[in-house]
Amino acid sequence: MAQTSPTNSLSQRLNRLPRSGWLASRTVRRAAIIVGLAALVWWGYSLSAQPVTLIINNQTYPVRTHQLRVSILLRQQGLRLEPEDIVTPPLDATLAPGDTVTIQLARPVVIEADGQQQRLLTHAQTLSQLLASLKIDLHPRDELLLNGAPVAHDAALPAPQSMAAGSPPGQPRAAAARPVTLRLVVHRAVPVTLHNGPAASTFYTAKPTIGEALLEQGLTLYLGDSVTPGLGTPLSPGMQVYLEPSTPVSIRADGQIIKTRTQRKTVGEVLAQEGIALMGQDYSRPGLDQPLISGAIDIVRVTEKMDITEEFIPFETEWVAEDTMELDQREIRQSGATGIIKSRTRVRLENGQEVSRQLEDEWLAQAASDQIIAYGTKVVVRTLDTPDGPIEYWRKISMRATAYNAASSGKDADHPRYGITRSGLPAGKGVVAVDQKVIPLNTRLYIDQYGPAVAGDTGGRILGKHIDLGYPDGEPLPVIFDWRNVYVLTPVPPASQIRYVLPNWPQE
Repeated sequence: MAQTSPTNSLSQRLNRLPRSGWLASRTVRRAAIIVGLAALVWWGYSLSAQPVTLIINNQTYPVRTHQLRVSILLRQQGLRLEPEDIVTPPLDATLAPGDTVTIQLARPVVIEADGQQQRLLTHAQTLSQLLASLKIDLHPRDELLLNGAPVAHDAALPAPQSMAAGSPPGQPRAAAARPVTLRLVVHRAVPVTLHNGPAASTFYTAKPTIGEALLEQGLTLYLGDSVTPGLGTPLSPGMQVYLEPSTPVSIRADGQIIKTRTQRKTVGEVLAQEGIALMGQDYSRPGLDQPLISGAIDIVRVTEKMDITEEFIPFETEWVAEDTMELDQREIRQSGATGIIKSRTRVRLENGQEVSRQLEDEWLAQAASDQIIAYGTKVVVRTLDTPDGPIEYWRKISMRATAYNAASSGKDADHPRYGITRSGLPAGKGVVAVDQKVIPLNTRLYIDQYGPAVAGDTGGRILGKHIDLGYPDGEPLPVIFDWRNVYVLTPVPPASQIRYVLPNWPQE
């Protein structure tokens, strides 16, 4: 098979195209050729540009240019110069490949001072240089605000910040290299006279209000202080400010300490300010009409009460002998009554503590009356059958009984009086110890559950109706602590030797 050449194939395809399409394709080809030639020319032109370095405010910008003068190069870069800008080499200098052009753009500053606003371009490094260039003198108390922040009078200006970072797309960065504008505001200090109590002094301040100015002076103000005009009043030159300091006060009242400050002059006025009332006999130290000097006030709450007391008068007992009544019998003929004397005393208390007593009245509320007791003196002799045989007795006494022997009497065995009783009888069975006021020594007795006995001994602990029963040493000493009937045997002693009223202790 015969092969068709690529050329013929292309020709055949072109021949098959419509006439209008073939003409359009030809136009496109011509345009592409022209654009290519232009790009080639531009590329060649660019390669022929010489390299130059721009240093603008210490920021390096490498560029390529066909310009031969510094002024034309900077114009080409869109950099607008001001008379205050510094260019090295000069604007009319001729450029050579690899040259460096250094430009120090002046910083734009807006200054507000003394009611005026000034704009300038400057190369000043400090605020003092900047203000000196404008012949603006400062008072030591003038306040400077740089971009809204307070700064010292001799502060250094911040490092310049370029606007290039925010330049519009397509604009050369060098065209936006001028530093950001600084704003400086001068607040002038004005003279103010402060009348602090009796003392007066003048100071300068740039603060806008009285309150801020006093705070700047290191004054501590309290709620009780009085400032005229008010703290929020705007300051003006020559203003007169009156400060009446408050007095610190400590009030002790009702168990609490109240600390406050006041402009009041007397104690009463301070208490009225704090709402502390004195009632009845309450008083203050110092008094209400006294001037407030020490700053300490004590409130004394006074209360009074009536104290009713009773004093008792014991009654006497009268014993009446009754010969028709049997011995050891008693009869209360008249009950005794205790006398009562009452008194009324006024008691004064200050802050809950008693400070004084005053007797106001005293009276006999109840008179004492004696008790009358009749006691029998009639002696009756009786007979009693006992395990030891019948006995004849004239008195029966119920007594508390205990036991003792020679060993328990408190003497050592080698003591010469060991085992010898008060009556001289040897201690042992049948010899008992008694209180002689109840039963005389050598009295013959008969004791229930013990037998016949004689009152032959005494003891320091044997008092009243207490009887100590004797036992021999050779036997175990029984433990006795009970009540027993003690019979006093005949003969009956003379009436003068009989104790008709016996002690009432111990009691059963």
